Amino acid sequence: QVQLVESGGGLVQPGGSLTLSCAASGFTLDYYAIGWFRQAPGKEREGISCITGYDRRTYYVDSVKGRFTITRDYAKNTVDLQMNALEPADTAVYFCAMGPDGAGWDPYKYNYWGQGTQVTVSS
Repeated sequence: QVQLVESGGGLVQPGGSLTLSCAASGFTLDYYAIGWFRQAPGKEREGISCITGYDRRTYYVDSVKGRFTITRDYAKNTVDLQMNALEPADTAVYFCAMGPDGAGWDPYKYNYWGQGTQVTVSS
């Protein structure tokens, strides 16, 4: 059974850091694109970062560029999202998703989703 599980969310003060982890079971993450999305209350789900399977290219939306870093941990079969310099605007439920290379920011091109983890940035 294919399953994705996010972890690492929580409450952090502005300027703080969190690392989210997307763990897979039932398949190996290496060969697929993994995207991180987030959804704030009342807003649409937005893609913020992704890493391809074939050549491990990484992509970021402008709002997180320079603050977030996506990496693969092959030993753990996870894709992590290191988030630094967090801002209140980063508050959202964060999801990871698996799809084919080229899925990009289109959530409909991703086949499997985790249940999400809450990130709250507040003083």
